[in-house]
Amino acid sequence: MMGEKYVGTRQGGIGRSFEEDSAILDTDEDKHNRRVGTELRKVYFSYCFSYAGFIPIRFPSSALSSDQNGLYRTEFFTQILDHFNYNPQSYQTFQQRYLINDSYWGGASNKAPIFVYTGNEGDIEWFTQNTGFMFETAPYFKALLVFIEHRFYGKSIPFGGNKDFAYGNSSRIGYLSSTQALADYATLILDLKNNLSAADSPVVVFGGSYGGMLGAWFRMKYPHVAIGALASSAPILQFLDLVSPETFNDIITRDFRSESENCYKVIKGSWEQIQETSEIPGGLEILRKSFRICENYISSGALTNWLRTSLVYTAMTDYPTPSNFLNPLPAYPVRKMCEAIDNPAHGNDTFSKLYAAANIFYNYSGSATCFDLSDGSDPHGLGGWQWQACTEMIMPEGGSNELSIFPAYEWKYEDRVSYCKTKYDIEPRPHWITTEFGGHAIDRVLKRSGSNIIFFNGLRDPWSGGGVLNNISESVVAIVAKQGAHHVDLRFSTHDDPKWLTDVRKQEVDIISTWISQYYQDLTQ
Repeated sequence: MMGEKYVGTRQGGIGRSFEEDSAILDTDEDKHNRRVGTELRKVYFSYCFSYAGFIPIRFPSSALSSDQNGLYRTEFFTQILDHFNYNPQSYQTFQQRYLINDSYWGGASNKAPIFVYTGNEGDIEWFTQNTGFMFETAPYFKALLVFIEHRFYGKSIPFGGNKDFAYGNSSRIGYLSSTQALADYATLILDLKNNLSAADSPVVVFGGSYGGMLGAWFRMKYPHVAIGALASSAPILQFLDLVSPETFNDIITRDFRSESENCYKVIKGSWEQIQETSEIPGGLEILRKSFRICENYISSGALTNWLRTSLVYTAMTDYPTPSNFLNPLPAYPVRKMCEAIDNPAHGNDTFSKLYAAANIFYNYSGSATCFDLSDGSDPHGLGGWQWQACTEMIMPEGGSNELSIFPAYEWKYEDRVSYCKTKYDIEPRPHWITTEFGGHAIDRVLKRSGSNIIFFNGLRDPWSGGGVLNNISESVVAIVAKQGAHHVDLRFSTHDDPKWLTDVRKQEVDIISTWISQYYQDLTQ
């Protein structure tokens, strides 16, 4: 609506739900309203990863700034299109972006370490600016910092950098996969070490969310390149036949219920009330006014998705200090949402309570006057996750737990197949990830074949249900924080950080120090 400030809400990576993307492909309001009942039953959508960072979502453009403060400089590497085939097209190249900071590096002559961030499903600057742990530990380790952008995201677009062309058909975007990305990282790291004459500098990889999955997998697949990996909030077990699909929602339910039983009951009972209101004459206008929705579009399904998104991402980023990762948020935002719901000023008005809660996620800065349910902008270039969720990232979430804060929804693989065939004319490979990287009996497998991996998980993060939560061996360790949220350990520290978070980071530093010390000992032998 002209003249109104609004906040876009299309969320999705391990971020907007994959099935939600499917529903929004058809934006005709009449068709939307004819399937309102179905949308309510499916308000529990399958959230595929990320973010990143794991399903790409729509974030305010202000969340990303340039490197004006000298945090890093930007470089590009000429990367091969296809690492695994030898047909002529495989030898095409593209420019892969990476960010580098050598302010603290001890130099190649001292065999000083190189810390590499394995980029997620989005603009690498966004992740870099939210990975303060690497910058804050670099002086201690005298480490070179490198943040590598994932192919097909940000400015690392094959086929001449033309995103529309690269995404234009399956034969081109088919070069977007986790295995190609890992090969990119290995190739770039080895070339960089060669150019720096730093063959003996140990490499440690870091990553959060999907980037954390990539970090763990990189250590498994390229142990000759990286001596260890810190994989934060990495749901490497969130795949078929490994984790109950209900786990994700159950954790979100637990988060809100732990703050307030009334808050939990209000949210749980709201979905039916929204549906019933939408079906009465003038009901959609009542909902529009209650939730300050912009004039351009509304449906009960879109509204419930909008509300659910705020609950999911607030649970993911329930940080103990204010943040601006997904949206500007206060410390302990789940608690703040429940405080808004429990505020006596709202009386018995469920919609007023829910609006106050959602406003914390979508409008904590106070600048929005209405919310756009049909905004399809993608300022951080996260759209490639749709392809990944149609090929290898099949991460089921759903269930019928009657205590869930969300309506029951049975996740069906057939629904994913139908969408992917319609959009890309392909069928997913639901077992490829566990075939390539493992997952079944992960404790026995990594005890025999893996080493030097830290898996951090915060139990308030819904993705922790697909994480490694127990030590596997002396060097494949799990650090679990009861009050932790999505890769909170990788964030910049603040004076207000609780002791448990400071202790987590210290433990990670101590473990990485052990890896590097052992590496230097091995060199002298």
